Amino acid sequence: QVQLVESGGGLVQAGGSLRLSCAASGRTFSSYNMGWFRQAPGKDRAFVAAINWSGGRINYADSVKGRFTISRDNAKNAVYLQMNSLKPEDTAVYYCAATASYYDTNYRSYNYWGQGTQITVSS
Repeated sequence: QVQLVESGGGLVQAGGSLRLSCAASGRTFSSYNMGWFRQAPGKDRAFVAAINWSGGRINYADSVKGRFTISRDNAKNAVYLQMNSLKPEDTAVYYCAATASYYDTNYRSYNYWGQGTQITVSS
């Protein structure tokens, strides 16, 4: 099992940047594929970015390509989401998630979730 705790959320003006961190417990973090998802009020949970266990495979939602960067540090049991050029439509609760199964961008494949962190982008 793995437990996930996100940090780094907050309020930022449009065009600004934030960096989310997700700290994971457990000795087998390096075996998990990781993802970031977000959920805006009244909307379904949406894929943002994913990174496989080694960091050698990465995917982004079209809406964040070129603005967001996912990375991981297996030695620190952490995954990160650097968010630049933020837009009001990026406002949502952001979740870190882990899966021990195959690499996927579908949130239904992820077994473990953090509590979420709120990102609010003002115009």
